[in-house]
Amino acid sequence: MTAQPDQPEAALFDLPAGEPKETAKAKAASAKSRRPAKRRPADRLPIARVVVDTPLPHLDRYFDYRVPADMDESAVPGCRVKVRFNGRLLAGFLAERVESSEFAGRLAYLETVVSPEPVLTAEVLALSRAVADRYAGTLSDVLRLAVPPRHARVEKEADRRARERAEDLEGVGEAEAGTPETAEGPPPSGIGPDAAIPGDASAVQETVETAVLEVDPGPWDAYTEGPAYVRALREGLPARAIWNALPGTDWTDAIAVAAEAALAAERGSVIVLPDGRDVARVDEALARRLGEGRHVALTADLGPAERYRRWLALLRGEVRVVVGTRAAVFAPVRDLGLVVLWDDGDDVHVDPHAPYPHSRTVLAMRAHKAGAGALIGGHTRTTDAQLLLESGWAHPLIADRATLRRRAPLIRAAGDDRELARDQAARSARMPSVALRSAREAARVGPVLFQVPRRGYLNSLACAGCREPARCDGCRGPLAVRGSHALPSCGWCGRVAGQWACPECGVTRMRAVVVGARRTAEELGRAFPALTVRTSGREDVLPEVSGKPALVVATPGAEPVAKGGGYAAAVLLDGWALLNRADLRASEETLRRWLNAAALVRPGGTVVVSADVSLPLVQSLVRWDPAGFAERELADRRELGFPPAVSMASITGGPEHVRELLDQIVLPAGAELLGPVPVGSETADDGTHVTERALLRVPRNGIGELARALKAAAVARSARRDEHLAQVRVDPLRVI
Repeated sequence: MTAQPDQPEAALFDLPAGEPKETAKAKAASAKSRRPAKRRPADRLPIARVVVDTPLPHLDRYFDYRVPADMDESAVPGCRVKVRFNGRLLAGFLAERVESSEFAGRLAYLETVVSPEPVLTAEVLALSRAVADRYAGTLSDVLRLAVPPRHARVEKEADRRARERAEDLEGVGEAEAGTPETAEGPPPSGIGPDAAIPGDASAVQETVETAVLEVDPGPWDAYTEGPAYVRALREGLPARAIWNALPGTDWTDAIAVAAEAALAAERGSVIVLPDGRDVARVDEALARRLGEGRHVALTADLGPAERYRRWLALLRGEVRVVVGTRAAVFAPVRDLGLVVLWDDGDDVHVDPHAPYPHSRTVLAMRAHKAGAGALIGGHTRTTDAQLLLESGWAHPLIADRATLRRRAPLIRAAGDDRELARDQAARSARMPSVALRSAREAARVGPVLFQVPRRGYLNSLACAGCREPARCDGCRGPLAVRGSHALPSCGWCGRVAGQWACPECGVTRMRAVVVGARRTAEELGRAFPALTVRTSGREDVLPEVSGKPALVVATPGAEPVAKGGGYAAAVLLDGWALLNRADLRASEETLRRWLNAAALVRPGGTVVVSADVSLPLVQSLVRWDPAGFAERELADRRELGFPPAVSMASITGGPEHVRELLDQIVLPAGAELLGPVPVGSETADDGTHVTERALLRVPRNGIGELARALKAAAVARSARRDEHLAQVRVDPLRVI
């Protein structure tokens, strides 16, 4: 219907024939009421700088938005927001608010404030930006690791508890203010005729005694500089140490004492451990030392609600001490005074998500920025920790040799001259007689630990004739035996190799190359029929075992703690399987695994390692000298140009993508290109390698320039919307 001049309201609609004029007016009024009110910017700091949640490198910067007046109070720096970005509604964080923008065009308004909770603190934002730049990543990727997802119900619960506490405190204050000085009843605690007045000798003596008790170093008394380190933390000084922990399990109490010392200076602590079992042990030690409710534990097995609840307690300053796995490196602890990293050589400290930061690097950066102390330690010493010592950033924290001899077990190598004289097969036997003899004697008084490098049953098979690796006839994958009654099968396609014959010599028999933990447990059960044999591995990790005589077969990292002071003995099997790995860190990782297992043995117990005693690594184990090994290893790597003496970055992907990215990188001065070379065994149908890797090597002080060059190349490719980006890793763990 055509609108008439005397009916302007009806012209707004396609008014059907016969519809009353009053209905059209009502519709027009309703439409006007549904229209959003015209927005106006906030009077104060009207521009919000937002980190938009997008992984694209060319969008890794702040974007400016106008803050509407109705969001002025809720749009605080650090809060979660949603914005219109390229026609889509995306999440982000409000980084800061400013007076003006450098953008000359028309700015859009913030769409909504998801929550006024400032979850992104200024310290964590600055740290995340530094980590992204250090690892050639994006800020949004790091923030996904730093800030957990929001849980609205938990925020409401926390707000309600905060209001209740505030009301309780207000009520107590009013009651105290309304109590007259002449009120009847007993005086408050500490005020009365028997109380010591300031300046009284008894009060001074009590203060001195309390101070002596407070500076008790606990387990740190066994270390030469331990008491001085604790005093420095109590004074709020940025004391940084590389800690070689003594054998035993009191390292958990030592960490708790360090956290208590930092807390005495009114500063918080971030404690990062490899796995949940270690977190549980330190959690108990902190509860004993600090008391209940003064710290929180963050682990992966917590549900999203409980994890966010504990994280909020840190954010709001309700607690200042956190212990957790690698995700805790970004925990929003207020007034940070100490960062602790235990067993820094463990691979789990590297985050598997881009940009793949290492907990050691993140915590060192955080301690440096916050002026906090640092404690990086373990039963061994990594070459990275040794580099921090040689740079002067940290100082050693070790015990003297006399204390170490009292605390350490006796370590023997199965291939030494004395054992070779008694048993000619001691060097080559998997279970030499010295190991069986030591286990049999120790099992009379307590449990015995057997460390096996591999899990499973028979993980690797070879031809019994020519010793060539046994492979599947279909896909050429490795053959293995999964159980005592199972036939050999392929580890790739699962095909059973019941009629296998060696293609080289025709022999149909196989021999075991790598024996797993389950097969070892079977063999020990037959050798020690009167003892209980327990296994601990990835499928079923035991947290602890009793102090009764028993045999425990465990893979590295899954060794349970033995009650009653530790294991009576330990046998470290298949040392060749750890040492023969094609890995730059093979020797360093082997010593770490051996020392971690040997540290669980009680003082005076016996540790037998099945390895050649002439190896420098075995000598370091026998003398319990991880510091000397780290010094020699770092010197060798510095001579050969290997990390951590130099810095490296890897580029992995399809051959064409790796070469394309390399062509776009403007390498800094002193950089060296190694490769690209094929990695893995996967090949395409035409025989070409599917994956290649190139390494870029620079001096230690050139890592910043290399990261910027890698980021610039990634930005250029991202701007072209190339979906086949090669993977870039700074400081990769494996370079061989």
